[in-house]
Amino acid sequence: EEQKHGDNQTQEKKKKKKKKNKKKKTADGKEVEEDDDDEADEESKQETSNQKLSYSRFQDNSRFRLLGSWAEGPTKQTNPPTIPIDKQFPKKDYPVGEISEYFNENRKRISAEELRERDKLLEHQIQCLRKAAECHRQVRKYAQSYIQPGMKLIDICDRLEEMNRRLVEANGLDAGIAFPTGCSINHVAAHYTPNTGDNTVLNYDDVCKIDFGTQVDGRIVDCAFTVAFNPKYDKLLEAVKDSTNTGLKAAGIDVRLCDIGEAIQEVMESYEIELNGKTHQVKCVRNLNGHSIGPYQIHAGKTVPIVKGGPATRMEEGELYAIETFGSTGKGYVFEDGECSHYMKDFYVGSKPLRHPKAKGLLKFIDQNYGTLAFCRKWLDQAGETHHIMALKQLVDSGIVNTYPPLCDVTGSYVAQYEHCLLYTSPSPRDRQKSRMPSSA
Repeated sequence: EEQKHGDNQTQEKKKKKKKKNKKKKTADGKEVEEDDDDEADEESKQETSNQKLSYSRFQDNSRFRLLGSWAEGPTKQTNPPTIPIDKQFPKKDYPVGEISEYFNENRKRISAEELRERDKLLEHQIQCLRKAAECHRQVRKYAQSYIQPGMKLIDICDRLEEMNRRLVEANGLDAGIAFPTGCSINHVAAHYTPNTGDNTVLNYDDVCKIDFGTQVDGRIVDCAFTVAFNPKYDKLLEAVKDSTNTGLKAAGIDVRLCDIGEAIQEVMESYEIELNGKTHQVKCVRNLNGHSIGPYQIHAGKTVPIVKGGPATRMEEGELYAIETFGSTGKGYVFEDGECSHYMKDFYVGSKPLRHPKAKGLLKFIDQNYGTLAFCRKWLDQAGETHHIMALKQLVDSGIVNTYPPLCDVTGSYVAQYEHCLLYTSPSPRDRQKSRMPSSA
């Protein structure tokens, strides 16, 4: 007891010493008190400086199956990340991503002066997308540094989303997260993120799809990758990655969407995987698609099929697309199942009467914070909208907000996903020289 009392006294003295104000003499000889705010700021700066700059992007991802390690390359970021994107690139000269050249008759677009002038109209959109893309890359790398078996999915998502907000310097609808982080496991293909209280854990034998987005001025970058630790899933992951890359190569201005789907299906279904002594053909999930993306609109109307027989609609210059493929060991067809976590205000909905005051209040909150971007129930809880279930139901019943429940293949099957974004335009010679792909595969 005496020792404990002595320890307490010592702690109190330390606290008093820390709180004690310093005295400083002015020019006329008087003493004035100076508080320790400056000292605290100095300590904060010192703490930040302890996060050393990482002079290489290299990161070993060998614990993941077929994900690829991060290649060597310069970086202006600390490890773990602490510096927002705009502070890394104060002149807004964001990195240029990978540039895919046009083929056949579309090659003329690279040198046609008239078309390059038209591309100047896209300058603001390109600037926003490059900032969002660099943020997405750095958040993706950070997530791959800590994801491991035994973690709760809700913790994985919370850490990823916190870093996404920090690096993009989230500011309402001007910049932030584009949609809830998907962490769909095994037979669940998409649209799953944990609701508050969901303590599902990522296991060694799981196949988990990490799908998240970043938006700047409504311009959305939507990319996804699959996390797996067990080598028995290698052929499934290889099939889906190869199919996504095939879709990226096949896509382009004036290309018919149905032709992309046919090319993807041919590659996907050329793969087989053996699980528990049974051989499965890897199937395209035929009712999931890539899609065009508009400002504040994650699905802007055009779909990119991943099987043959889709629409003959053509891709157009200036359009932004998410090229994504889903491969499954099950039936290759998904249906809605499970507790809903994803919601989004209808992009075209007009004014509708609401009787319930709480529903009106929740709609106002949604308009101010998410607009027509997707959101999840967990975010409402974190923002203090804890008693939102009935109000949210009324918004859904009124057709103002749409639900997006988890999309599932048959139980016992496994689904993998890879996704990248493409903007169709003509790059400048300088951009072509700066083109790089610093991310993992």
